[in-house]
Amino acid sequence: MCTTVNVHDFNIKMRIFRGVLVLITAVHAQWTLSCSAERVDPEVYMNTTQLIRSKGYICEEHQVHTRDGYILDIQRIPPSRGTGSGKVVLLQHGLLSCSACWVENLVNESLGFMLADRGFDVWLGNSRGNTYGRKHEKLNPNEDEFWDFSWDEMADIDIPNTIDYILKQSGQTKISYVGHSQGTEVLFAALSENEELADKVELFIALAPAVYMGHLKSPVRLLSGIPSDLAYAVLGRKDFAPETEFITWLAADVCGKEIPGILCENVLFILGGYDYKEMNASRIPVYVGQHPAGTSVKNILHYAQAVQSDKFQRFDYGPKMNMEKYNQTTPPEFYLKNVKTPTVVYSGTADWLVVPEDANRTVSELPNVVEHIVIDGWEHLDFIWALHAPSKCYNHVVELLENNK
Repeated sequence: MCTTVNVHDFNIKMRIFRGVLVLITAVHAQWTLSCSAERVDPEVYMNTTQLIRSKGYICEEHQVHTRDGYILDIQRIPPSRGTGSGKVVLLQHGLLSCSACWVENLVNESLGFMLADRGFDVWLGNSRGNTYGRKHEKLNPNEDEFWDFSWDEMADIDIPNTIDYILKQSGQTKISYVGHSQGTEVLFAALSENEELADKVELFIALAPAVYMGHLKSPVRLLSGIPSDLAYAVLGRKDFAPETEFITWLAADVCGKEIPGILCENVLFILGGYDYKEMNASRIPVYVGQHPAGTSVKNILHYAQAVQSDKFQRFDYGPKMNMEKYNQTTPPEFYLKNVKTPTVVYSGTADWLVVPEDANRTVSELPNVVEHIVIDGWEHLDFIWALHAPSKCYNHVVELLENNK
């Protein structure tokens, strides 16, 4: 009976929001027309390596083979510039993003380039399922099995395997880590259970830490009450590539703002928010060229579960399957009290995904917080694309990494 009601409600909502599509399509058509009259920025079509090399930097391409067969393409900007110590730092992207997010702004506004200019050995990570993580030693992305993962596997496998690969290639024994959103979540989960990994991370800088999400304001909350079977029926069991109608349904809360139509058709901005005050409008086509970078439907459902449970825990398969997988009826929780790594947290007061209440809860449970910096007015995506990211965030990040001994 409960499932029938949810299906009925869902269909009603879809019909109500269907009309929004007409307006969105009209706005997008106007935007496309205006863009076609201008020269398209060639960076729109560039991948991460091309973006880096187009700015005159050296870029190496590497592949991490995870222990369960996924092949992750990652990029490296070796310490060929600046007078720094060549310290190793890994930058890890957020949900529906990829390594390009760290180098898509101008050279003096992108954290990847800023660190390279100060002599760091910069590595740009990628997680399974995004643009640079769609290869496997045996499986094909056309198979459901390929997409049978959430951020659990990223924390258990992708991050430890990536860090081990980087340390082996660089000849170092320690690494510093900067993560955004999902990129923080996966390391917090890994550090809470993996003591061997904890010995390899000397400083953790967490930008908009997506740990607790019970109070979020993003349209992700609309998914939290939908049964998993229904969500799979609508979205499938492979990659998260929602149909336009579904995006329109999610976008109802977002498109009330004066937002360019192209963003109202982009699920990353729908879920993460859009800060027009901090966004360089001329760079939007470049961001959209690489985003959303993809993930699994199961991963999206894991976030929806976090909204409903208000817990930092593994994927919930339901009591019966949980018992088979975890030997208990409820999913195991990750405990932040076990994260002993020195951690610096940045959060924004206008973040839709990581609202201040949830960010403060994360900070309160961590035993070794070096500093918590709250940036007034910042939303979720400002931490990677804001015009004032250097002055409000990145300059301090670089200073912390340089001074860390």
